[in-house]
Amino acid sequence: MAEVIAQEKQGSKQKKKLIRVDMTPMVDLGFLLITFFMFTTNFTKPNVMDLGLPAKDPNPNPINIPVIGDKNQVTFILGKDNRVFYHQSNEKDLNTTNLKETDFSGIKISKIIAEAYKNAPKPNKFTVIVKPTDEANYKNFVDMLDNLAISKKERYGVTDIKPWETKIYKELTQ
Repeated sequence: MAEVIAQEKQGSKQKKKLIRVDMTPMVDLGFLLITFFMFTTNFTKPNVMDLGLPAKDPNPNPINIPVIGDKNQVTFILGKDNRVFYHQSNEKDLNTTNLKETDFSGIKISKIIAEAYKNAPKPNKFTVIVKPTDEANYKNFVDMLDNLAISKKERYGVTDIKPWETKIYKELTQ
């Protein structure tokens, strides 16, 4: 333990005792406690989201690529400031009235997916397309994947936003 060593100072009127506390045992105890807690603590493991990606086709054939109809898909565009836009249109039909806005509060996105799935002509080929913009943040992308998991839709794709979609998106956000 700590040892108090008293020394008398000579040559002055009063005898002053200098007290020196040896802190070596206290430091040893501190390091033992730190080591103990480091070894007995469970460090948190990072949460990993399972993202099932298809295998790359070694012989891509553009002729056999199935075309998904406009009503058989719903496209979500993730924008800046937690904004989400969605549509079920092609390049010719998309305009500022077709590109609708929603947000991540509640289960709005899951309801939109369920409604689009219900109205799809071929439900077995129904696909959700997620297109994050450059201004979108990672949290919104993860929230979108969570909503896909909630709605139990396993056919989805993540791709870049097309120039014709970017044009309409810019008109709405400015």
